Amino acid sequence: MQTAPRRKLSDLFNRDEIALLTERSDWAGWRAVLFTWGVIALCFVLLAWQPHPLMWLAVLAVLGGRQLSLAILMHDAAHGTLFKRRWLNEVLADYVCGSPINVDIKRYKRHHLIHHSKTGTGEDTDLSLAAPFPTTRASLARKFLRDLCGISGLKREYGLLLMHLGLLRWTVANDIERLPQQGRRWHDYARDAARNMWKYLAFHAVLLGVLAAAGHAWLYLAWVGAYLTTYGLYMRIRSMAEHACTEQSTDMLRNTRTTRAGLLARATVAPLRVNFHIEHHLMPAVPYHRLPAMHAMLRARAARCKRRPVIWTFCAWYASGKKK
Repeated sequence: MQTAPRRKLSDLFNRDEIALLTERSDWAGWRAVLFTWGVIALCFVLLAWQPHPLMWLAVLAVLGGRQLSLAILMHDAAHGTLFKRRWLNEVLADYVCGSPINVDIKRYKRHHLIHHSKTGTGEDTDLSLAAPFPTTRASLARKFLRDLCGISGLKREYGLLLMHLGLLRWTVANDIERLPQQGRRWHDYARDAARNMWKYLAFHAVLLGVLAAAGHAWLYLAWVGAYLTTYGLYMRIRSMAEHACTEQSTDMLRNTRTTRAGLLARATVAPLRVNFHIEHHLMPAVPYHRLPAMHAMLRARAARCKRRPVIWTFCAWYASGKKK
């Protein structure tokens, strides 16, 4: 594995640029949260209005993307960038973004920050997500088929249940590490389950209650269906896009990938500018809505690099044309 020193932000941006890029906004956070939940509500309304099989397919596709959007919102809140106020990041986002997808923001934060500090090394907590790639087309097709059939989703939920019970170490990757169980009794498992799952169960009770009060309790199946199928598929594609088949290096310009994302991608596998992943790893303190500006600044510097060799140390990777 290539070992490279971590790049200093002062070598890439001046102090004013860093201050501008890292400025957070409660309004931008609320806008993203309300838009995500607004689309979710619209999906339920459209399906209640026209429960046609084609509508079911469209809703499952869109709902899976909005569930991934909730995961990205929770991810940004774990970095403290979704909102300006700390309480909104640590508490509100946990309830309205993390709980619906069965992820506790505190545990996720501990896991994810190691991924950032150890990206591309053997200690990377997300290494198992990229390790299976490259793979054959047949293998990838089987993975996608398991996702769309709900098999992967059921396995994911079973694994999360074991983590909530304290049987496995918590992770959002594919690693399985059993925890010692000596001396534990049934009430220990019940206590851990109640502590780790009550917000998740409360969300489902509220969602089902609201849909039932509206006279359409059956719409709950759409949420569960998307959660077990398209959500898992989009998560797999997202993790592949970010780190799969990149160089095994500690250089975040080589172990991470930024991808283009059109309207369809932003609705499914790349919500909330998460496709600007190199930028995110370079400066995790940048809120989602400022990542395109950061990307444009980096590309402008890369273009100037071709004419000004004196700054080639910053731009060599960009000037090589290996990644966009």
